[in-house]
Amino acid sequence: MPYSQRPRSAYLHIPFCHRRCYYCDFAVVPLGDRARADGGPGSASIRDYLELLAREIASAPTGPPLSTVYFGGGTPSLLTADQIGFLLACLRQQFGLQQGAEITLEMDPASFDQQSLIALLDHGINRVSLGGQSFDDTVLAELGRRHRSADLQEACAWMQDAYRSGRLRSWSLDLIQNLPGQRREHWTHQLEQAIATGAPHLSVYDLSVEPGTVFDRRRRNGELALPEEDLAVELMALTQQRLAQAGLSRYEISNYARPGHASRHNRVYWSGAGWWGFGMGATSGAFGEREARPRTREDYRHWLLERVAAPRTVPDQWPAMPLDDRLLVGLRCREGVSLDAVHGADVEELIDRWRDLIAANVIVCRAGRWQLTDPKGMALSNQVLVEVVLWWDARADHAPIDSGLM
Repeated sequence: MPYSQRPRSAYLHIPFCHRRCYYCDFAVVPLGDRARADGGPGSASIRDYLELLAREIASAPTGPPLSTVYFGGGTPSLLTADQIGFLLACLRQQFGLQQGAEITLEMDPASFDQQSLIALLDHGINRVSLGGQSFDDTVLAELGRRHRSADLQEACAWMQDAYRSGRLRSWSLDLIQNLPGQRREHWTHQLEQAIATGAPHLSVYDLSVEPGTVFDRRRRNGELALPEEDLAVELMALTQQRLAQAGLSRYEISNYARPGHASRHNRVYWSGAGWWGFGMGATSGAFGEREARPRTREDYRHWLLERVAAPRTVPDQWPAMPLDDRLLVGLRCREGVSLDAVHGADVEELIDRWRDLIAANVIVCRAGRWQLTDPKGMALSNQVLVEVVLWWDARADHAPIDSGLM
């Protein structure tokens, strides 16, 4: 692969949390509510992991300077500013950072104060993704979250102060919709509070009940009353309408932004460009294919020792993003996807699978690109994406795909 074509984005997984939320199935390491990275409980575990992470970064093939960096988790804001600075120094040494690079840190309202936020900005963080999820204390408790509404409101005020002063380039607020027992009036109030924070980017995710989570057990026991599909569609339409009125445009199924505030890093995933992935449970897409790291620390440690002992050879050419991935990812975005790479009977068969969805104005073709309508198509996106999976699996020239992209 030519040097200039190697990835310009990096994802670093920081697995540590105070506790695991009831909906979470990510690769995390709960340290307890008293955990701190600065000499308190859990600090030795964090230091050990950072050494592994630094070693993996140093073992990666070199590449051009990075234009985006994303610290995800877990709760990356459990780390000290110096620890985040150390990891950024590792990336600078191995790749370099472009001037003006977007450097995002996920933050939990219960894990930092205004002073620590300022310290993080001083170490190079210029975009924050704030995991609020809800402004309702009862809902936060039911989700297993540690923070409460007052914590979230205070954190949002700190973000907005830093943004207005120019110290923070952008910030995003996460919310979860279609929660157990949620109603239109309740969700409307949540949206109004989110808009009032002034956040220039909002990520609004549907609750996904993943196997092995507390919510999964509650659902199997009949203890989780999720909204019916009609209400879920109504709530998504309400979200799109209200956020559009507030000046936030939907550019992907779950993401809304004011002009100039779309996530550059997430755009990398959706465009099919490659990225480096580092840390336990992280997935990289550096050479035209995805490679997932083990989800436990010990397995990750052993994997890394093998990787360092036998480093991967960089291919001469970077294959194009697989067609199935291009369709599944492209359809999530506002601009949609072209079917030019699908020929003859194949494309006709795929479009035929969408016939009822086309008639129902869920998916449309505009200027040669197939797009989900907004809000109806975005709300019913899984119906479109499932047909892509079924169509692809029925073809004889490939292996079945992982529908987990949805």
